[in-house]
Amino acid sequence: MDQSYNFIGTKVSALTYADLYAAIDSWISDKGSRSHNISIINSYCATLAYQNPNLARIYDQSDLIGPDAMPFVYWIRLCLGVPCDQFDGSSLLIKLAEKAKEKNYTFFLYGGDPEIVKNMKKNIESRYPYIRIVGFISPPFRLLTEQEDRDFCDQINSLKPDIILVGLGTPKQDYWIDDHIYKIRGSVMINSGALFDFFGGRIKRAPRIISILCLEWLYRLCSKDFKRLWRRYTILNLIFLWNFFLQVIGLKVIKRERLKRVEV
Repeated sequence: MDQSYNFIGTKVSALTYADLYAAIDSWISDKGSRSHNISIINSYCATLAYQNPNLARIYDQSDLIGPDAMPFVYWIRLCLGVPCDQFDGSSLLIKLAEKAKEKNYTFFLYGGDPEIVKNMKKNIESRYPYIRIVGFISPPFRLLTEQEDRDFCDQINSLKPDIILVGLGTPKQDYWIDDHIYKIRGSVMINSGALFDFFGGRIKRAPRIISILCLEWLYRLCSKDFKRLWRRYTILNLIFLWNFFLQVIGLKVIKRERLKRVEV
């Protein structure tokens, strides 16, 4: 039975890596089926979904929803009294890369600046020599033509990757996954946030102690991305905290039901 906590409308599961590995093994056993996805959620994602019904639908239809931020993990453990792991992009990739030694998972990288994604592939392969990254695509920073999109899908389908890391930024990456869940077959798609920048060498990941203390947002806010991130970590965080506070004390009911995809 799925146990989850409602963060201003988005139900985030008490997910562990054991749960994730079991799901991935089940999904990739049928390469002819539709692809599946795991959505990694933090306060920014939850706030965007609170404001945007289409994004809310995408998250609610996700095959799995895991907590990105440690505050979500702590809250789920406290309120539900069950195990829950953090699924921030970097930790997730490291765990999957380590598991690939046993399971022989294959990976595909979609997103990022051309040099960033090349460096990411190089750095991952250097750290995990056994890993199989079967390909990567750095799409242009514009709307793709139908033919370009079809060609990219054909390329990915021909390689049959088990796991596709999608790094287009939130919420663009979520829209892309939703649009391609049936176009690409038999893969697991993961919205990978800043993962491409971390492993591509553009920005440094916060030290683990910073994450444990729930201060990773402040670390990133003080980075070179201040201009891009200040609104996310100030205004949108305040919107989340205010609505979450009203929800917790019972003055506001924010409820959505998880949706199932229609199989085609």
